Amino acid sequence: MGVLILVVLFVPSAKALMIQGLMKVGLFSPDTSIDYKKGNENIQSESLAGVRFKDAGGKVVDLGDLKGKVIFINFWATWCPPCLAEMPSVNKLYEQFKGDDGVVFIMVDADSDFAKAKKYMDRKGYQMPVYAVASQIPQQLFAGSLPTTVVLDKHGRLSYHEVGAADYGNKKFVDFIKQLKAD
Repeated sequence: MGVLILVVLFVPSAKALMIQGLMKVGLFSPDTSIDYKKGNENIQSESLAGVRFKDAGGKVVDLGDLKGKVIFINFWATWCPPCLAEMPSVNKLYEQFKGDDGVVFIMVDADSDFAKAKKYMDRKGYQMPVYAVASQIPQQLFAGSLPTTVVLDKHGRLSYHEVGAADYGNKKFVDFIKQLKAD
């Protein structure tokens, strides 16, 4: 028993596997009932202009240019067990919307190590786009804790903010994204 606890504590993939198991039983369900838009008027599309991310090819994405789209941003790292635990559910969500021009996914590797991130994505068979930070990031979006997931609605308003692992592949969250697209 002691060895199992040590493995879970010190082996990131073992810890991630344990968290994934807890997700399957309903823990780590994202709370989409909170109206993040209220009280977050300071996070508008105008203030998002200049918040940029770049991909491995050097292409830069500016959040201010994405008005009219729902934006799912996930800050993660390959060494972060909760990040690895939620990644299958993020990939499931991505697969649901990958052909939808109205939803943009920005997977931000906190280490900006494209080679390591690509190797991880390839090993897992994920096709999600990986980015690095290319500008200052407002603290309301990311304060440094991993994983952090942010969803902005079509108007650039903060609609969801979660620090820690969550199950983004569940029907409730998929419906949440679809509702943001419809609003």
